[in-house]
Amino acid sequence: MKQSTVAPAQGKLGILVVGCGAVSTTFMTGVLMARKGLAKPVGSMTQYDKMRVGRGADAKYLHYADIVPLAKLSDIVFGCWDVYPQNAYQAAMYAEVLKEKDINPVRDELEQIVPMPAAFDKNYAKRLDGDNVKQGLSRWQMVEALRKDIRDFKAQKGCDRVVVLWAASTEIYVPINEQVHYQLADLEAAMKADDREHIAPSMCYAYAALTEGAPFIMGAPNTTVDIPAMWQLAEKTKMPIAGKDFKTGQTLVKSGFAPIIGTRCLGLSGWFSTNILGNRDGLVLDEPANFRTKEVSKLSTLETILKPDVQPDLYGHGNDEDTQYYHKVRINYYPPRNDNKEGWDNIDIFGWMGYPMQIKINFLCRDSILAAPLCLDLCLLSDLAARAGRFGTQRFLSFFLKSPMHDYTQGEEAVNNLYQQYTMLKNAIREMGGYEPDEEID
Repeated sequence: MKQSTVAPAQGKLGILVVGCGAVSTTFMTGVLMARKGLAKPVGSMTQYDKMRVGRGADAKYLHYADIVPLAKLSDIVFGCWDVYPQNAYQAAMYAEVLKEKDINPVRDELEQIVPMPAAFDKNYAKRLDGDNVKQGLSRWQMVEALRKDIRDFKAQKGCDRVVVLWAASTEIYVPINEQVHYQLADLEAAMKADDREHIAPSMCYAYAALTEGAPFIMGAPNTTVDIPAMWQLAEKTKMPIAGKDFKTGQTLVKSGFAPIIGTRCLGLSGWFSTNILGNRDGLVLDEPANFRTKEVSKLSTLETILKPDVQPDLYGHGNDEDTQYYHKVRINYYPPRNDNKEGWDNIDIFGWMGYPMQIKINFLCRDSILAAPLCLDLCLLSDLAARAGRFGTQRFLSFFLKSPMHDYTQGEEAVNNLYQQYTMLKNAIREMGGYEPDEEID
């Protein structure tokens, strides 16, 4: 291992999760089971992936932890907030993602993870009706209460560092407002004025985390840290931010398969995506205002990979305006399926002389099983970034996210091509490990 300049991962790493639902409890249970040797953290890049460092005769293929100092699973301490008061064991049993036999060996530890009252506004998630909430607080009071929660958790659990991860529901869509979201001073003024229209509860969590020296990760498509005011706060506090929306099922397929179409120079007439999902996330997304937030996130992936302005013959057809292919995304709440989401894609392509062809993809996935390793990787790599002195938007974490953050104020586009994202991830780890970041993105 080369001499990394990253501060070592000493002491305990606190992971504070917003939400104690299916994703969170699957994540927590898996980590607790893995560190007892009772389960394997399959799907986690930080635990399994090997990457090349060095070139030619000096080339070696190493696990991430052999390149950079990552926190160990045994050093993780969990805490959470949730609108429902059930502890993590009760919540895991209720979610019915994992079998009882895979939860019971760590029951005692899960029962100790009791949700703190959530900073919650029912207008942002009308389908949720929990009573474990901070009552009667303005937005600024929410921030102050959450900051205290973070400080208290850190002290009580003896944590050296904390990461805050949003694994809660999708909020209603909040359009970016230049008068509120572009300058940190304006954002703070809106919080203090209790501007509930422009300040989502998730923004209070992010503000609290960053000001308490904790990296913040947005795992839903909410408008939260993807605003210039939060970028300024991250720069001021020298903290990493990442988001948004865990890339688990259908969008993972899309970000990996769309480059095949583009690389092969095939045409695209239309891409129709639909999902059926029955867990609490599906319930929340059954509300049109909340689905709109998710729709924006899911639609953005394809448009940055297959571009009509770059290849008009291939991608300039399909809709009524005849400007690009037709792209539609649907999510349907279907309770019998619970957490076992089904993503179905119909892709209409065309080839030589314009002759049409079709591709059908049916992904019968388990939403939380795919999300849990992303949670682990995002937390460990955000903690690594903080110790490496990296702050602001962590673009190298785009690999794990459905709608990666980018500076749209400067005309920057998100990188959604999975293989380009993987190159960004490897280069950042090489660099933090003291190696040359030697792969290029064309």
